[in-house]
Amino acid sequence: MNWFKILALGLVTLTIVGCNSASTEDTSKQSAKTSKSQHKTNTDPTKPNIIWLVLEDISLDLAVYGTPVVKTPNLDKLANEGMRFNKAYATAAVCSTARSAFFTGMHATSIGAHHHRSHLDDGFELPKHVKMLSEYTREAGYVNLLMGPKQKTDFNFNHKAKAFDAQDGEIKYSGGAYTHAPVDMKILERPAWQTYLKEHAGKPFFAQLNYSETHRTFVADHKNPINPADVTLPSYYPDHEITRRDWALYLETVQTVDQKVGNFFTELEQAGALDNTIVFIFGDHGRAMLRDKQWLYDGGIEVPLIVWGKGIQKGVVSDELVSLIDIMPTSMELAGIEVPEYIEGHVFLGDNKQSRDYIYAHKDRCDETDDRVRAVRDQRFKYIKNFWPEKPYTDFNTYKKLQYPVMTLMQKLNEEGKLNAAQAPFFADSRPPEELYDTANDPDEVHNLANDPKYTDKLLEMRAELVRWQAETGDQGMIDESPAAKKEWDDFFVNHYKTQMENRGLTTDVDHDTYLVFWDKFMKDLGK
Repeated sequence: MNWFKILALGLVTLTIVGCNSASTEDTSKQSAKTSKSQHKTNTDPTKPNIIWLVLEDISLDLAVYGTPVVKTPNLDKLANEGMRFNKAYATAAVCSTARSAFFTGMHATSIGAHHHRSHLDDGFELPKHVKMLSEYTREAGYVNLLMGPKQKTDFNFNHKAKAFDAQDGEIKYSGGAYTHAPVDMKILERPAWQTYLKEHAGKPFFAQLNYSETHRTFVADHKNPINPADVTLPSYYPDHEITRRDWALYLETVQTVDQKVGNFFTELEQAGALDNTIVFIFGDHGRAMLRDKQWLYDGGIEVPLIVWGKGIQKGVVSDELVSLIDIMPTSMELAGIEVPEYIEGHVFLGDNKQSRDYIYAHKDRCDETDDRVRAVRDQRFKYIKNFWPEKPYTDFNTYKKLQYPVMTLMQKLNEEGKLNAAQAPFFADSRPPEELYDTANDPDEVHNLANDPKYTDKLLEMRAELVRWQAETGDQGMIDESPAAKKEWDDFFVNHYKTQMENRGLTTDVDHDTYLVFWDKFMKDLGK
């Protein structure tokens, strides 16, 4: 397996670097630069610039979404000045499959991109009729920019056309793939924007900027620390100091992302690049926590979605269902680009708006962990179909064991019989074939109604809708992955897990207590 694959996995424990404030001299230089470039940005009113700010591994954990202890003034302000969507969902709870979907407007199961980090070097391409968003924007005269220090596309397909016309290039501040740049990094001083000014001045642009911080390792916010005692935990987690500290670190990382978004908007404003611009701010999938990322509960697929800018209504809060594959055709609609009929995403803003009755999600192989799960959600109910119910929810996964301290904690408490009725089922040896949840009355999705006679009609409705959707879209995930591909990932992760545990001074069969001592020190070193 090549080094690119290893980097792409994002499993290495990272060292977080400190962030220093920009000097007055640097700020003056930037102001001079941006004031000179103001006249060079796009002013064509028929072709607004489109910016996607993609926040990795984040759920509805902003103050504006109702999380009281977190401080997210910049994102809150943008939400209040634009539109906030309360029911936006990823099509998968892991990076590569979710991104392959929202950049094409297609479910990953429809285009053969459903297995996590698949087709990295086998030449697999999209179906001939399917294009990336950037191909359509390029044809319409847009310049495509990939901005920021984490140059993440993460597509499970190869593409003949370039995804982007100008890129900043990957920057590493320490070892590993998920290193986080200083808060005060000047994005518009970097190559993508400078190339735009020099070679494409005046043209409309589509830009994607990725914020990797919430992908772990988390980043403590020393200016605005969060007391672990003050956080509210989901009912499926034990009330334990390890859980609280990990959760507080995650929320502090969300605050760091908020600061970066605010700084970027300041740069754009100084550059005169906001007046004719529409910005989509959304998570690629849910938070990097146990039972969330890589699972199809709302913690894994429900994400913040904020739309701000030219022509966007202000102060609007919407409870309409939105799938992340809807962002591509909606961006095209707002840019005046015709949306092809084949695209599975719906336009959710503009004259051709099309509402949804359901959203759909899938889980297939994640890393070395083989699985096949599908979900259908309407405004209130979530239906989950476990095609391989004989497998446990917590089937071994290297990423989770290396990254989630609560995994080891809950394994220990489960063996000691200390998990309650909302927590223990997640560590059972098998899963029910079907799950049904009333998310209005059970937002944590811990009370399975699939066998409750009062909900038989709803179960039959959702089951039939899944069957209909799979048939209509040609769900390719129902076809087994090749044994060779499975073996490649199995072998890779056996070696990777051994190496990473050795780097931590641990063995692969470490006992729970010893591993929790490691996690205690790890979080203390991060500031918790």
